Amino acid sequence: MRHFLFAFALILSPVFADEPQPEIDTGRSAVKSSTASFYMAVTANPHASRTAEQILARGGTAVDAAIAAQMVLGLVEPQSSGIGGGAFMLSYDATQEKLRYYDGRETAPAQVDENYFIRDNKPRSFVEAVIGGYSVGVPGVIRMLEMAHQRDGKLPWEQLFQPAIHLAESGFEISPRLHQLLLRMPKVAARPTIASYFFNSNGEPLAIGHRLKNPAYAETLNAIAKGGADAFYHGDIAKAIVKAVRYDNANPGQLSLEDMAGYRAKERDPLCSAFLEYRVCGADAPSSGGTTVGGILGMLQQFPLDRFEPGSDLLTHLFVEASELAFADRNTYSGDADFVRVPSKSLISKDYLAERAQLIDPDVATEATPGRPTEFAAERVMAQSPELPNTSHLVIVDRYGNGISMTSSIETGFGSRLMVKGFLLNNQLTDFSFTPKNDNGERVANRIQAGKRPRSSMSPTIVFNKDGSMRLLVGSPGGSRIIDYTARTILYHLGLNMPIAEAISAGNIGAIGRSVELEPGFFSRDTIEKLEGRGHQVVERGLNSGIHAIALQHNKLYGGADPRREGSAQGR
Repeated sequence: MRHFLFAFALILSPVFADEPQPEIDTGRSAVKSSTASFYMAVTANPHASRTAEQILARGGTAVDAAIAAQMVLGLVEPQSSGIGGGAFMLSYDATQEKLRYYDGRETAPAQVDENYFIRDNKPRSFVEAVIGGYSVGVPGVIRMLEMAHQRDGKLPWEQLFQPAIHLAESGFEISPRLHQLLLRMPKVAARPTIASYFFNSNGEPLAIGHRLKNPAYAETLNAIAKGGADAFYHGDIAKAIVKAVRYDNANPGQLSLEDMAGYRAKERDPLCSAFLEYRVCGADAPSSGGTTVGGILGMLQQFPLDRFEPGSDLLTHLFVEASELAFADRNTYSGDADFVRVPSKSLISKDYLAERAQLIDPDVATEATPGRPTEFAAERVMAQSPELPNTSHLVIVDRYGNGISMTSSIETGFGSRLMVKGFLLNNQLTDFSFTPKNDNGERVANRIQAGKRPRSSMSPTIVFNKDGSMRLLVGSPGGSRIIDYTARTILYHLGLNMPIAEAISAGNIGAIGRSVELEPGFFSRDTIEKLEGRGHQVVERGLNSGIHAIALQHNKLYGGADPRREGSAQGR
């Protein structure tokens, strides 16, 4: 009953009852897999995958290919990611045997304070805050990609932008997915700039197959190609972004030219945890992916995984319980480590996770509460923030043995709905907790502060064998469900020995909001009834992941693209 009441309350809540909607389930194709010997790229769109493959064929590195692919994704999949948003990247350097973590998360403007979302002594609703300039953070993708290229790139920066520039000038065909999203999100057309680009004169979304050109985006990319990241963070592009945010008629924000000029991407230490005989490495704070994916897998390895079948009632129950425990810790401790103390290493330690796993009862659903890690954080007030599933993930392995796992986002579908110089701006500030304190006056770790990065669930992951060689690169879009999608795929592939494409395609499980979400068509009535018998309230709903992965086995690259979206795996 506890699960049902909470889920029902979310459905009725005005936060979730109006625009913007998360990316909608637009159907499912057959299992998509590919095998290669030398290099491979898996992205959310065939245009981007082909572009990445072409860069790899010319001798480019995985970072080179990721940059070129991301520029294309910002054109052909604009609702999910782009240069107006942020990203996290894991980059493995095979020569140095070193894993780097690049943080290109957006930052809050300097003029905000922790009461930014408070109006009349109460938090604004999500709907009030999410659309327009009010929710726009300083974009981080371009500065992060430049940092990665300086360290791990090979081909000239300018060359990496040419495929996207050419495609923007010549046009690309509107895909079924983009058309369906526009059709089902009519309020996108309320913004004149977006309406004139995505809709015809009758207010209808451009038809599937319509060749859409974006000369403004081509001009923007050409400036960045020639002038580097400074061309984005200074000058005409920065001025246009700030003007759109500050002078938004409906919902102006606080972004300034100083905020743009002062943005810095960061190289941080990746966070690695143990799962079976593997080392699972992910993004540390401000991402919560590394600790939460690591926490779920670390608890599950305490159970005899070789005895379980995918989709069985017991394994699904254990997964949900582990996820709820890991999320209880995430919602309590995670934030920007430059502002709050995040006990990341303690949260994924073997002893701590073994202790947490003892709280899981195989026979009954239990209430998840946060633990007390050894590296105890002072600001430990549990708080949630809505994080909607509109993101993109890509994985790339090059001929040199380097690998990239990168997740990028503009937050909700079509971001803030502000379009500037051919690209959409993010609304990532809504990833902060809207209330800075709880009822007892204790401060929330993920409260908004000037210059702070909001907590994220983006979970780019690279898994290594005992000998240090890469075994799996994986990640997904999906808002806070990214964590469950990524953990489940790793569990099924490495824990249950499923081929990677089948692991991606298998039924998704969600434990968000303390209800058990199951993807329809994958779980038997017997499984559902047994879960309900343990005390779970089961909700069957579309769980529209976009899991992309490359598995390295037997001197081959096995790529898998999620059949729930339009991605593809391309290699040689």
